[in-house]
Amino acid sequence: MNPRLELLQSYPFQKLTTLLAGVKPNPGARPINLYIGEPKHPTPEFIKHALSDALSGLATYPATLGEESLREAIAQWLKRRYGIARLDPATQVIPVNGSREALFAIAQAVVDPTRPEPTVVCPNPFYQIYEGAALLAQATPVYLNNVPHRDYTFDWEELSAQVWRNTQLVYVCSPANPTGHVMPLSEWKSLFELSDRYGFVIAADECYSEIHFDEAHPPLGALQAARELGRDGYPRLIVFSSLSKRSNVPGMRSGFVAGDASVLKKFLLYRTYQGCAMSPPVQTASIAAWQDEAHVVENRRLYREKFETALSIVKPVMDVEMPDAAFYLWARTPLPDDEFTRRLYEAQAVSVLPGSYLAREAHGINPGANRVRIALVASTEECAEAARRIRDFVASLREAAR
Repeated sequence: MNPRLELLQSYPFQKLTTLLAGVKPNPGARPINLYIGEPKHPTPEFIKHALSDALSGLATYPATLGEESLREAIAQWLKRRYGIARLDPATQVIPVNGSREALFAIAQAVVDPTRPEPTVVCPNPFYQIYEGAALLAQATPVYLNNVPHRDYTFDWEELSAQVWRNTQLVYVCSPANPTGHVMPLSEWKSLFELSDRYGFVIAADECYSEIHFDEAHPPLGALQAARELGRDGYPRLIVFSSLSKRSNVPGMRSGFVAGDASVLKKFLLYRTYQGCAMSPPVQTASIAAWQDEAHVVENRRLYREKFETALSIVKPVMDVEMPDAAFYLWARTPLPDDEFTRRLYEAQAVSVLPGSYLAREAHGINPGANRVRIALVASTEECAEAARRIRDFVASLREAAR
């Protein structure tokens, strides 16, 4: 067996299961699960119909590069969404089976383990796939902290020049999981300058880009930032996006990678051997989803309603702010985050995720410590009920401390 598998840590949800093992939740309260970022809004009917109407496509092998019509639909969506010139569907867009598998695979394609001290830089807290991908690509993950006193922006000088020289891949997530921070143009400019200086590839995870709260000001995207800074061809930049959150189809496993054609050429070669072509019916349904925005606007309205309701309830008792985007609250806890999570579940039957499970000790701190991630994915009524229970639990802690 690959010995590097032993380097992988337990996934956060496995840790949560262990934490809550043996804990009996309040029998008088119906359990509400807000720990996992799984969309719960109904899948639009037109997407389901497009999928079922294309089932005859199951009789053919799909190409790794995907159908030209899907790549064209993605290229047109990127043009509309970010106001950029149309990407070349033949060389700058690859459909993938959800962003997760592609975010893992890109490290295997990019990292050269024969170079001295191969390094992959990850945000901290972070999506655990980044770390696992780095380790199994025979690289060392190094972390950049996202902390509230810097408004969750990166301090690039946390890492030495030697670390940057060894870096071959940098993962960024904007809007970020779990903080909801959106990288501004100035932050992208600094990252692009580092990439120019040291030659690393940037993997921009944008799976939450369509969950935002101001229709007039959608989050800045990586390709958009590159275009505004005059970076023609998007050198060493690739973005990852998905329909899972945008269109409420996590089970369809549909997304794309787009950007630097030279990086994607090598990535396509890797994927040809990996055997990960998208099913033809899923491709057809994906075209329908990328071509429609009305359902996405409605999706955002539902999330905006939930955030406004939940925040009005918990903000008076917890240190928590409205995120720039995404569907998480990143709340500070009055107890250690794992103890808070366990006791909240026991007292109120509400499950959230300890923030420390989403981060690593780096530069003297674990930036997820004393935080919990609350995924507002349930119905508005359930989110409101969970918020009331969290409020009551925090109030009980304060009363007990008097």
